[in-house]
Amino acid sequence: AAAYESRHVHTVYEAIAPHFSSTRYKPWPLVASFLLSLPPGSVGLDAGCGNGKYIGVNPSLFIVASDRSANLVSLARSYQPPHFDDAAADSLALPYRPSAFDFAISIAVIHHMSTRERRRAAVAALLAAVRPGTGKALVMVWALEQGNSRRGWDAGAAQDQLVSWVTKGKKEKPEGKVQGQGQEQAQAAAAEPAKDETFQRYYHLYREGELEEDVVEVGGRVLESGYERDNWWAI
Repeated sequence: AAAYESRHVHTVYEAIAPHFSSTRYKPWPLVASFLLSLPPGSVGLDAGCGNGKYIGVNPSLFIVASDRSANLVSLARSYQPPHFDDAAADSLALPYRPSAFDFAISIAVIHHMSTRERRRAAVAALLAAVRPGTGKALVMVWALEQGNSRRGWDAGAAQDQLVSWVTKGKKEKPEGKVQGQGQEQAQAAAAEPAKDETFQRYYHLYREGELEEDVVEVGGRVLESGYERDNWWAI
């Protein structure tokens, strides 16, 4: 399982980090709402932070951010404000003492684990990082039930999928088109690879109720859960 994830998750994200980051600049509303609901001064963990787009949502928080991709951690360090700490770390082996955090988030990460045992271990590691009794963790994962999306998955489809990520090579652009482009467009242009490439990323698509089952199985208590934008989530 670890070797499979290395090939279809870790190696892929190291390779596509700049291009991936250029498409991930807007925080998801539910995650932003969760972060804004927390008491000022709370200390939290973003396990699988990607480019760090959630770090600055609530300036009153102190967030420790980690990701398995060193290249994404480097981008988080470059793009985000300095009121956080960061590390390249695996969600299955978080390098923090137990019960160190008031809250934790894991957004679009655990669905990359290729066995249920490993997915549950990642949930358990997240729960172990927060304070018992008062700590909260928000987990979001891709849903199997995406009947209204362009992907077309729905109940009854295979839950384990390889999903393509295509990077288009640099193309000649007419002069005069650069002026006035926004920051996101500029980042996307800078992230374009030299040639077209297709990468295959592994995803486990969670069926309804599966995330809650995993939380309970590892000793957690589900406070809230639901569906948003083709994802299941639980606190």
